[in-house]
Amino acid sequence: MSDINQERLDTQRFDTIIIGAGFAGLTAARDLAAEGQSVLVIEGRDRIAGRTWYEERLGMGLELGGTWVHWTQPYVWRELNHYGIGTVKSPDFQRAIWFEDGERQDGSLEELLEAMAPGCDAFGVETRKYFPRAFEPFTNPEAADLDHLSVDDVIATLELTDSQKQRLRTFWTLNFNGSTDTAAYTQALRWLAATNGDWQVMWEACATYKVEGGTKALADAIHQDALGHGAQFLFNTRVAEVVTDADRATVHTLTAEYVADRVIVTVPLQILGDISFTPALPTPINHAAARGQTGLGTKAWFKLKGHAEPFMALGEPDWPFNFLQAEYPVEDGIIVIGFGSDASAIDVTDLAQVTDAVQRIIPGAEIEATTGHDWCSDEFAGETWPMHSVGHFKESFTAFVAGTDRVRFAGADYALGWGGFIDGAIESATQQSRRILNEVVASASTERTLSEASQK
Repeated sequence: MSDINQERLDTQRFDTIIIGAGFAGLTAARDLAAEGQSVLVIEGRDRIAGRTWYEERLGMGLELGGTWVHWTQPYVWRELNHYGIGTVKSPDFQRAIWFEDGERQDGSLEELLEAMAPGCDAFGVETRKYFPRAFEPFTNPEAADLDHLSVDDVIATLELTDSQKQRLRTFWTLNFNGSTDTAAYTQALRWLAATNGDWQVMWEACATYKVEGGTKALADAIHQDALGHGAQFLFNTRVAEVVTDADRATVHTLTAEYVADRVIVTVPLQILGDISFTPALPTPINHAAARGQTGLGTKAWFKLKGHAEPFMALGEPDWPFNFLQAEYPVEDGIIVIGFGSDASAIDVTDLAQVTDAVQRIIPGAEIEATTGHDWCSDEFAGETWPMHSVGHFKESFTAFVAGTDRVRFAGADYALGWGGFIDGAIESATQQSRRILNEVVASASTERTLSEASQK
């Protein structure tokens, strides 16, 4: 995508500057511009959509990043309906693979769910007690008292067999796309709360319904709407610093500076520290940036030869791939998604490494081709989907929701509800955009009152 008119931008003051053109940035740009605000979106990449990326790979359109949506996710569901975009269901899996005391099991999906039920039921039994309102996570202040607990800490206390505990660890390693030893129990309960504490519905929401035409279809629709309302976009531009004072916010790129009343920051938490803020952001926010996320895993697509039946496979938690989902039957094989918890453990573009990883779950598997994107080494991501670490909820979460007078935060990293999902990105952008618009109205009302008083 090409840059907009640089010469015109250099002398213009905006109402709001948005850093990042992912789903949060696109939503905020559209909503603010639709209400008459002058908006500039600054994006480091040459494209929109952030950590979603729909592209032709392996002979078909594949989602290299964020993928799934669900009707329990009200913000993205509303957007899909608004633009008349449907969903496509993943195949029904008649076959499942899992491990019991190190021994490979091959059965039906129902049998896998039965094997998982004791652990998953026990793990989430207190979900509604601590998070009775999924999109109002601070309703019960006692939830903060749990934030010293990791997922592993909680699993260790459950009265389960070793095999059940290991399978439960795999399940949450998959959900966090990272290690469960630092994964916050509060984050896990918040996901469960979004589906009323039902882990099977939560899992369905995570990996069942895709956007018709790919995530690109929805991102393009919001982008075009934003442009139609006058929002401006600047691509291939890295933000270096944000300086705020009583009068303005100034966003410094490597080559220019832009002025606005407010700034919405949508960059992932893992790379937030790459931007300098003057004055410094509140301590809880800086601590969160230093703490980072747990979503530091991997996602791969590959063609598995000789298999045509869609299947689901759950491996061991620390394997390079701990989960496989066979999605698209093709000639002489099937296209499969693989997830692992450690991006440094496997190069998803290396055929030999991918083959070795898959063969742990499917002995003798023959992989014809593989592809993927390393989001953790991506300079504009630094993580996959964001999942909070121990300590984030209690110390830092409310600070991100509040922001500062001129700097606000939106994105899947900062969502009240479905953190880590497209829905969370849209939700947080919706909330922060409305907050800014309300502030503008309140400020105008105050100015009118003062003006009227001075004339008396």
